[in-house]
Amino acid sequence: MPTLRELTEYCDARTARAGIVDFPGAVNGLQVENDGNVAKIGAAVDAGLRVFEEAARRGIDFLIVHHGLFWRPQQPVTGTVFRKFKTCFDANLAVYGCHLPLDAHREIGNNAVLARELGLSVLSWELEFNGTAFAAVCRGIPRAELAARLRRLFPETFRAIECGGENPERIAILSGSGNAAVPALASLGCDTLVTGEIKEENFVRAQDENLNLYPCGHYATERAGVCALAAELSEKFSLPWEFVGFPNPL
Repeated sequence: MPTLRELTEYCDARTARAGIVDFPGAVNGLQVENDGNVAKIGAAVDAGLRVFEEAARRGIDFLIVHHGLFWRPQQPVTGTVFRKFKTCFDANLAVYGCHLPLDAHREIGNNAVLARELGLSVLSWELEFNGTAFAAVCRGIPRAELAARLRRLFPETFRAIECGGENPERIAILSGSGNAAVPALASLGCDTLVTGEIKEENFVRAQDENLNLYPCGHYATERAGVCALAAELSEKFSLPWEFVGFPNPL
């Protein structure tokens, strides 16, 4: 049976998490430890109480999450926060958080995996945050074909604002929140963005600036990275893995 330390060290190295500056207050890496052994891996988007309870029910003892436990402002360990930690301790459940490193990764990151799932070829990586580029800029395909592929990939959360060209030359992909990407599209040579969510004001911006915007769900577009990392761990360490998910329309 592999140890918690072995899995953690592999994740740290594979995601290069030490070299990526995340949002203030975010903590990437091991957030809750267990007794030191791992028999089953889990993957989830959010470090929620129900996710922890379901992971415990399934016998998972190493859970990879994209949105981890720690953000600003810090919260006292009371109420729901206390129940989250108690669930982990009672179930011997270790939690590994990986936020921006699993957006930016060129192989197993959210944007890289989304590009592959959509059959798009990545031309460059753009939109830096603290020195790391996160957005994948891809070779274009006809808009109708892109929309059809997105509908298949995100049948419950697909949304389309199609005010741009029918044959985009370049398509940007930024999982989760795409608000920072919309005003930068022109500088990237793109009129088309695949993302998770955008602000309401971008509906008018799409009309004014002739943009194609596809907000397909923050949650839905950020499943890919944790699943890719969990699957890779499963193969390397010969352990089973499962995705712990709840339907999320946002």
